[in-house]
Amino acid sequence: MAKQTTYNKQKKKLTFMDIIKGNFLNRDEVKAHYKYFLFIFGLLMVMIYSNHLVNKKIEHVNKLKEETEEYKSRNAYAQSRLIKIRMESELGKEMVQDSLVSLESHPMKLLIKVDSTDDKAAQ
Repeated sequence: MAKQTTYNKQKKKLTFMDIIKGNFLNRDEVKAHYKYFLFIFGLLMVMIYSNHLVNKKIEHVNKLKEETEEYKSRNAYAQSRLIKIRMESELGKEMVQDSLVSLESHPMKLLIKVDSTDDKAAQ
């Protein structure tokens, strides 16, 4: 019987440069488990895509929040104008009941300036 010779192949240590160059993919351990690496790669791609979708949704929600704020301010402005119009119409009804007519032109405002020299002369 012939004696079987076993080869003790020394495993080369994995260095940082091997990882950067991609040489670790040629190792026998990786070749045996390539299905798991493909599965992990697929999961990473799904995670990146879902993160992208979440960012799109966040942008959309922020845009909707800005629109709601704008509509709220428009609503407040419209309500204040409505209240003012209601008050004017109520005043108009009361004026008609009292047989008063609204003015066509507004009254003039008179400003009287007192000269400072007159104050000193009076003292």
